[in-house]
Amino acid sequence: MTTTKILAARAGVAERAVESRHLRRVWGVPGTVLGAVSWPLDWSGRAHVRFSYWWQAHLLDCVLDAQLRSPRQARVALVRRLVRGIRVRNLIGWTNDYYDDVAWLGLALLRAEREVGIARPKAVATIADRLRSGWTDHAGGGIWWKRNDDFKNVPANGPAAIFFARLGARSDLVRARSTVDWIEDNLVDPETGLAWDGLHVHPDGTVREIEKNLYTYCQGVLLGACVELGGRYQDVAARIIDGVDRHLAVDGVLRGHGGGDGGLFGGILTRYLAQAALRLDRPQAARAADLVFASADAVWANRTAVVSGPLFGPDWSRPATKDGEPERDLSVQLGGWMALEAAALLERDDVVPSRR
Repeated sequence: MTTTKILAARAGVAERAVESRHLRRVWGVPGTVLGAVSWPLDWSGRAHVRFSYWWQAHLLDCVLDAQLRSPRQARVALVRRLVRGIRVRNLIGWTNDYYDDVAWLGLALLRAEREVGIARPKAVATIADRLRSGWTDHAGGGIWWKRNDDFKNVPANGPAAIFFARLGARSDLVRARSTVDWIEDNLVDPETGLAWDGLHVHPDGTVREIEKNLYTYCQGVLLGACVELGGRYQDVAARIIDGVDRHLAVDGVLRGHGGGDGGLFGGILTRYLAQAALRLDRPQAARAADLVFASADAVWANRTAVVSGPLFGPDWSRPATKDGEPERDLSVQLGGWMALEAAALLERDDVVPSRR
């Protein structure tokens, strides 16, 4: 492992590969762009027949990561085009029926305003109102995964808590804390200290069933919320980092969850592990950084080469394949890019791995 700026260079290569293979204008509308959800492109990809709203939010986040790594005016223009592309392709406005999707776009839009000055206050307000309305007393609280559904899960509540914490108003900070507390009270595995996926609720508000899958995604968003809130939640963050290291990583490399939506899971966790590495006290910060560095090194070491640059795999501990189905997904490529940007962020702050 080297501490030169090689990690930033790798992130830059990943950025160019994703942009070259996936970015296309939306229906010929000027000033728009989106990421085609699969590659190689066919007519449906060029036409953005499939949209994958929340993948686009993470694409926006990745471009913002790249702008912080290497500021360029062209990237600011790209952020503007992505924001417009999402709105145009979504047709009905800024939201959809999934509270997790909406929270991810809200987080990306908050970053776009803070980091490059592209503000969409009406969109953020609409998203905030939608997320606030998703909280009910069923199962003791929490936000639904989807409107008119029976499932409340960490993938919806975690990013919503981060969003509320970043809004910063006193009432929203209370919402953020209440959301994390609800997860802690209802969806934490006592054996591993990690967050389960979610729970199903009867119409009368009682819990019907708990989905006890352990995903890197769930740990990432709960960790991100705890880091954002600080204070007593730092102990929760430390517990999550320990649990991830013990149960969701092998030799420090995060476990894969396949293609499709699962392609984003590891990248999401590396994003918030990097935040933890910068904002928590040692030794938890060092442990989080080691997970980021090991995972990013594995992403790069197991890449394969195709037109326009590297192609990453869904399982970072195994070599990517040129003909693999998961490798075609934008989500898998964004997950690898996110991990490389997370490592590059730590590199910029002169964080070095403690494991040798």
